[in-house]
Amino acid sequence: MSARVKGLIAVTSVALGFVSAAPALAKTGAQQPVLDASAMAVADGFSADAAQQIFKEGGNAVDAAVAVAFTLAVTYPEAGNIGGGGFMTLYVNGKPYFMDYRERAPLAATKNMYLDKDGNVIKGMSLVGMRAVGVPGTVEGMWEVQKRFGKLKWKQVLAPAIHYARDGFEVSEQLQERRDNAAKDFGDKTNFGQYFGQLKAGETFKQPEMAATLTRIADQGAKGFYEGKTAGLIAAAMKSRGGLITKEDLREYKAVWRQPVEADWNGFRVITAPPPSSGGVGLVQLLKMKADLKDDFTGVKLNSPQYIHLVAEIEKRVFADRAQYLGDPDFYKVPVAQLIDDPYLAKRASEVDPNKPSDTKSVQPGLGTSMPEKAETTHFSIVDKWGNAVSNTYTLNGYFGSGEVVDGTGIVLNDEMDDFSAKPGVANMFGVVGSDANAIAPKKRPLSSMTPTILTKDGQVAMVIGTPGGSRIFTSIFQVISDVYDFNMPLSDAVAAMRFHHQLLPPNTIFWEPYKPIEGELAQALEAKGYVLKGQSFNGDIQVIKVDGRTPEAVADPRGRGVTRIVQ
Repeated sequence: MSARVKGLIAVTSVALGFVSAAPALAKTGAQQPVLDASAMAVADGFSADAAQQIFKEGGNAVDAAVAVAFTLAVTYPEAGNIGGGGFMTLYVNGKPYFMDYRERAPLAATKNMYLDKDGNVIKGMSLVGMRAVGVPGTVEGMWEVQKRFGKLKWKQVLAPAIHYARDGFEVSEQLQERRDNAAKDFGDKTNFGQYFGQLKAGETFKQPEMAATLTRIADQGAKGFYEGKTAGLIAAAMKSRGGLITKEDLREYKAVWRQPVEADWNGFRVITAPPPSSGGVGLVQLLKMKADLKDDFTGVKLNSPQYIHLVAEIEKRVFADRAQYLGDPDFYKVPVAQLIDDPYLAKRASEVDPNKPSDTKSVQPGLGTSMPEKAETTHFSIVDKWGNAVSNTYTLNGYFGSGEVVDGTGIVLNDEMDDFSAKPGVANMFGVVGSDANAIAPKKRPLSSMTPTILTKDGQVAMVIGTPGGSRIFTSIFQVISDVYDFNMPLSDAVAAMRFHHQLLPPNTIFWEPYKPIEGELAQALEAKGYVLKGQSFNGDIQVIKVDGRTPEAVADPRGRGVTRIVQ
């Protein structure tokens, strides 16, 4: 079968303290260009300008990615960050890599920290305020990837972000709208309004405290965040407002190099996120099961009632496995090889009823019982002319995270603790349930759906793709990849096409988006099959680059304020 997925590289991890044992890598500047241009698909125009500047100065894809990440912390503060964390999939000098800089639970965290005396989840405690914050990983992750693979000096890649923080940037209407909505949620429970209350569309917004923080990071590297003045200010803010993170938490934080999940599919090599992401495993499962159901999909029109039904049936089984088996691999042995094994998924696919939805209660985790983030993430994709690629997804979880800003620093802090299972079997903010595999524990990283992905063909980059969207992330990426390669859609059409989502719970519920809603005869046909249709405000913000031969094509999702550039 041409679309069969085979093989897996194990998801062992290597602590950064041992990275020096890895073989030395040639600097990318020594390579000859293999593409006619570099390309980017990023979340806003300011970060695009930053990446373009880095390319002009001779930087590579990694340099540009780090510059984009820090710039978005300033100009896209609802999701871009230095107070959160994320994942980066890299393809450098013809080899795949994966950086896990996901947040960790503080040393003082406990399994039941969000439960009341009766064992019930305390509403909102894992979402708003200092108790919701995990130890940030973004600065450490960016420091390590740039140190290992970058060409430029560290200060060069921080310079654009410092400029936008010090001199300001013009606020978009979308940013003000998101600020206004977040302010309603936070109310007077945090200091959010104190820092962002003056942000107004069309006006220049300056962040002098953030500029000073970024300057310390530029001068001192990661230590400028995890030690010294910045660390002291974070710890003091935590102590004064009921948080758990201490100087020790910050000092002990380490990002981790992990082996990416890799699989062969349809002539491509899929390189994607390993645990503690559920997204890479989920993406490969979706591709495999769709291939196993090739006969059922034959002749079925894209986004027809039957197509949506078949995809929902696949997704139902992926989310059953996600809830039971996925967690931090440093704490729990995740059975990745079994979860994406061909015979296992062929069996799972054979359970799909092509005519009607399976009973939700009958869809159990497939390996037996012995063995979560909000839409407000952001993603960017970058390819350089030497053929190196970066797919990066990072997050604060909710828009503006916990709503807390560290006094004197301008750092917006995440609410990533909500991505743990506060109580096994109880849904988080996305309606996604988890098990003890994703229970809270000190130093543990919460489960995520972030799925930064790179496809290669014959050793060359073919696609770089990713999106925000919480549990919708890997289902959105799957749909775009399938639209492009199974339905031969032009890239821009595939990104703009209707997307939908199903995640096991609520039972037989198809989520649709206002951008391309499910309505009219399509809605009636799905309801006749037994589905409940439910609207959602957001279903991804895909940033993707496709490479044909030597020519890159970049597309930013029309749903967001993303920007693409081709840099000669």
